[in-house]
Amino acid sequence: MPEAFRLYLDQMIQKHVAEVLAKNGYDVVRASELDQARADDRAILEKAVLERRTLVTLDDHFGDWAVLPLDRHAGVIRLKVNPTTAKNILNLLEPFLQRITSDEIVNHLVILSANKEKWILTSRG
Repeated sequence: MPEAFRLYLDQMIQKHVAEVLAKNGYDVVRASELDQARADDRAILEKAVLERRTLVTLDDHFGDWAVLPLDRHAGVIRLKVNPTTAKNILNLLEPFLQRITSDEIVNHLVILSANKEKWILTSRG
């Protein structure tokens, strides 16, 4: 049986998103809860990796290998949503999480928008 999703929400994602996801059975932690409200992208990623959590972010730097090389990790979901309301984030994220497993996203960056889903394998390890 696949492991349940353990999510790490970047500091840009509203508290309400975390509350709804937790209510729906996801193991959710927000960056601001772990003293990372003002942390840089590298520190956020390192914490997600250390905690073995799939990082959910709105930050497009996670698609730039020169800035943040992704190696072994539990997955990164980069949401492309505008405006970035909690409702829009949840409408995009929840259906995606319901149709994949946490095992499938390991070592992948997924760029997710309303009309497109791009999966990038970032590590073979």
